[in-house]
Amino acid sequence: MAMCEKAKTIILEVNPNIPRCFGQEEAIHISQVKYIVEADYPVAEIPVAKPGNADISIASIIINQLEDGCCLQLGVGSMPNAVGEMIADSDLKDLGIHSEMFVDSMVDMVEKGRVTGARKNIDRYKIVATFALGTKKTYDFIDENPRCAFMPVNYTNDPAVIGQLDKFISINNCIDVDLFGQINSESFGIRQISGTGGSNCFALGAFRSQGGQSFVCMTSTYNKGDKIFSRIRPMLKPGSAVSIHRAMAHNIVTEYGIANLKGKALWQRAEALIAIAHPDFREDLIKSAREMGIWRNSNKR
Repeated sequence: MAMCEKAKTIILEVNPNIPRCFGQEEAIHISQVKYIVEADYPVAEIPVAKPGNADISIASIIINQLEDGCCLQLGVGSMPNAVGEMIADSDLKDLGIHSEMFVDSMVDMVEKGRVTGARKNIDRYKIVATFALGTKKTYDFIDENPRCAFMPVNYTNDPAVIGQLDKFISINNCIDVDLFGQINSESFGIRQISGTGGSNCFALGAFRSQGGQSFVCMTSTYNKGDKIFSRIRPMLKPGSAVSIHRAMAHNIVTEYGIANLKGKALWQRAEALIAIAHPDFREDLIKSAREMGIWRNSNKR
């Protein structure tokens, strides 16, 4: 069954009164299906977001942190996709996938031999996700593919499950970060533009993983009209969501480098974050950090 062909999209509703068979979460036996509805439209395709120069720079920084046997989670957007494309063309081996979302670049990673799942502590050899979002290439790859296990979100995103996977690597985008390490992935002030998603779950799961790391990525600036603004701010704009609180913040990445915030004091966080801000904004950020009492005169080299 080609999932993108018309009249082949099938919606299943499992009868809750019938017990699950075979001990499998990713498989449904026909005897368990209450009804099937055939749709007359194809599955929606989401074009691959083309990465910009900053995205490619960020992806290049991250890929140098990866090693054989890592287990990967990729978020939405052009930057995680750029990382996936670079991994596909790398010489990394025996990678695993445990992700909320399955995307096109993961197909390339598998088909080019980067992903085997052989070193996963759980669900060995399986590609684990909750949903797929991409082009026909992705949908054809997962269709009736026994390597793919699509599991409930309360399994894929459970930090206790994620923490069982050694060298778990979480890679997600954000909107902005303040000098305390608070990460906003959802809103411009009070204007909501996204949901929390699984980024906080995967950040915590990576914390619990032996050798795990989470990378939260952003370009150092954004444009609004003819003005340029820094994504690293003294404090988040009032009303902004704190998607990942500062105690869970690990690696923040811009095109200027990585700020490792894990276990750092506030003044160390400010120093690390200002070092990866756009150079045009660093002096103002230092001034703000000093006013907030989280900057030491010995910080600036």
